[in-house]
Amino acid sequence: MTAPRALLLDFGGVISVSSFERHRETESLLGLVANSLTWEGPIAPETDPLWQSMQRDEITEREYWAIRASELGEAIGEPGWDMKTLLQRVRPADPEAVIRPEIRSLIEAARDRAILVGILSNELELFYGREFLDRMRVFEQFDAIVDASSTRILKPDPRAYALAVSALRVSPGEVLFVDDQFRNIAGAVKAGLQTQHFDLRDIPGNIAAIAARLQLTPRLTL
Repeated sequence: MTAPRALLLDFGGVISVSSFERHRETESLLGLVANSLTWEGPIAPETDPLWQSMQRDEITEREYWAIRASELGEAIGEPGWDMKTLLQRVRPADPEAVIRPEIRSLIEAARDRAILVGILSNELELFYGREFLDRMRVFEQFDAIVDASSTRILKPDPRAYALAVSALRVSPGEVLFVDDQFRNIAGAVKAGLQTQHFDLRDIPGNIAAIAARLQLTPRLTL
């Protein structure tokens, strides 16, 4: 296996803390009953039939989040929410607060070793909005950002990975792709990329595994 020359990251769930991990904060911010958000997606798929349906490609990722956002809006008497509305209501005021500190350190360590770093996202601008993203300093660290909000080509479509590989100016086999969804990992494998599944149940273990694949340890301090 070729040593990765580039690191390609999903945004939501990998670079940013996922909505699933912030359920208790979301309940508090929206005035919902504690522990009322029981759907946990990749953390506990058995709690989330809708997530399972998405993994079977019966609905898209955007449809999944559209349904969840609508449910939350309805729950507080504000019908018509989309995911952008939901994130505007529950995310921190400081854009940098949504970024995992461990991932920030990983990105910096990779760049110190001249490893290219990119983002491949299905809905970066669509969900977060341009104004919020423009205040994120972390984007200064990326060599390429490919967002289906503008390309309209969603993972696991092989064309999405091809666009990212082209933007990074490397070959597919030189890219380590990291995503929290198995369906997107499977798509990357078919596209010829190296892959690392990002399991939300073990964030430190995942970070360590990525660092080892990039030969950053022991230089990377988590």
